[in-house]
Amino acid sequence: MMTREETEHFAIRPQFRSKVVCLLGCKHCSRVVCKRGMKAILLADMNVELFSTDAPPVGVQLVNDDYQTRNCMCRIRDVACLGCGNVIGYHVTQPCEQCMEACNNGHFWMFHVHEVSTTDRLNATGTKPLVWASLPRADKDLDLSTDTPYESMCR
Repeated sequence: MMTREETEHFAIRPQFRSKVVCLLGCKHCSRVVCKRGMKAILLADMNVELFSTDAPPVGVQLVNDDYQTRNCMCRIRDVACLGCGNVIGYHVTQPCEQCMEACNNGHFWMFHVHEVSTTDRLNATGTKPLVWASLPRADKDLDLSTDTPYESMCR
């Protein structure tokens, strides 16, 4: 029988488990902004590629006010790199019902592909790319190494 923790970890949909975990950096200043990135497609416009993450990224700050997207009812707020101040993505502050019912990866932090550089995150042995099925939950991921514990970022 699985523990609650194991059950939560495997709540990720099967189609996302084999995706490679990416390290994301700001293209403007090279600052690391995310260690848990996933290449994704925008639900509201399947022609738009982006990167997403399931945990509050360490290298960005929310900026400006929430606004609504053109293609759905989601409310979003831009995120800027803490290193240089450039807007490099957005955070879904209030997802709409349509997007929540669609096949989504449960990520609410998005990065524009043309604003970030990407490198595959390697497994513990450093020999192969790490995949989401092998990635610990965000609150257990020791490679996040921030000054602020994950638990306090989510309160």
